[in-house]
Amino acid sequence: MQSIKKTRSPVEFDPTNKQTGILRLVLALKNSLRALKWLSKNEAAFKQEVLFLLVSIVVVAYWKIPIVERGLLISSVLFVIFAEVFNTAIEATIDRIGREIHPLSGLAKDLGSAGVSLAMLIAAVLWLSILLSHF
Repeated sequence: MQSIKKTRSPVEFDPTNKQTGILRLVLALKNSLRALKWLSKNEAAFKQEVLFLLVSIVVVAYWKIPIVERGLLISSVLFVIFAEVFNTAIEATIDRIGREIHPLSGLAKDLGSAGVSLAMLIAAVLWLSILLSHF
């Protein structure tokens, strides 16, 4: 994983100083967009999965299947991306703790990777099931 530029200085968390209402939503969206931008610049797997999402959207747009099935197919690809985001978050956290080799650090990263693999398996099962049900 590539190094992360320091964008914020460490600050102690104060649970009494949380934003609320629409401002909280705006700030959450801003943070999410910053994370997605970082992923698109630094994570090859994320780029590949977004490309697969775009291809899937085109395929589903032209495929004459019920809307629920279209939603399931697109959602299955989004679930893979979701798993990739969490896997990258786990990796970043482990790397933040330390770069030395430790069995639990390796296990955490392997478990994150297994989560992505399971998400891909779920997507493959859904795509194959729907494909076979129409041919």
